[in-house]
Amino acid sequence: MQDNPLIDVGLPIALFLIMVGIGLSLTSREFVREAKDPRGIIIGSVGQIVLMPALAFLIAVALALPPAVAVGLVIIAACPGGTTSNLIAYLARANVALSIVLTVLASLITIVTLPIAANLALRWQPSASEVPIEVPVLRTIALLVVIVLVPVAIGMTIRARWPQRAAALEKAVSLFGGVVLAGLIVGISVSLGGDVWTYLTAAGPATVLLNVGGLALGFGILSLARLPFGSCLAGGIEMGIKNATLGILIAVNVIGNEAMAVPSGVYGLLMYASAVAVVLYGRRRTPPRPREPERVAEV
Repeated sequence: MQDNPLIDVGLPIALFLIMVGIGLSLTSREFVREAKDPRGIIIGSVGQIVLMPALAFLIAVALALPPAVAVGLVIIAACPGGTTSNLIAYLARANVALSIVLTVLASLITIVTLPIAANLALRWQPSASEVPIEVPVLRTIALLVVIVLVPVAIGMTIRARWPQRAAALEKAVSLFGGVVLAGLIVGISVSLGGDVWTYLTAAGPATVLLNVGGLALGFGILSLARLPFGSCLAGGIEMGIKNATLGILIAVNVIGNEAMAVPSGVYGLLMYASAVAVVLYGRRRTPPRPREPERVAEV
């Protein structure tokens, strides 16, 4: 898989700006609300950490996947959502606060659970590799702080101090987010190069099942808890939109097996097709949130 400077450098910068824009739409009340009713956080975290890897194992068995592809599918299933899931939740008018909390928690917890899931898959398919897996702890935490927590805090501060300016900027960021989403689809396709059809053939059906299954599973388990539509949609997005970059990093840099990176690479491409559908569905179901008059500065 070829390196793409547009994705390696441009994407983190774009996501930083988008997360600032997401912060423009939030106040501390959203996060307090999630803390007071943590059902979405608990159920979504369990689904992300336990149910998604289990679903990957089932798909691998059902489709009789080759060992390397099977292990790679478990790896991407065990990866957290990443900042892209927050962008999708924002564009789909889902519960962004819940999405951010789930992203942060899952990213921290999977430092432990991702190696466990991947090593279980390697024991199940011992011919794939004999390399134990470790997640880059400091790098993961640094990415969370720099690309999620800091820009969201900046956006919330701007909203608290300059509410009218924040309202105008939020509309611009929403448009910019849509452009970035389209650019991601094109950029990842280019990065896969002429091997894109080979990758799609090898892992396409399995990754589609995992992606659609994750979206449906996340939405379904939060619906069973009778949570609002926006929270259910955020749960589905967190389970269906994965940090494919981390999956590729584990497969190539840690294990040293490019074949295991195929499911992550294909997932990173195909998940944006379902993401577009989710955004359109969410925006149809949920009208734009009316901006309340800001009287007291609140962060």
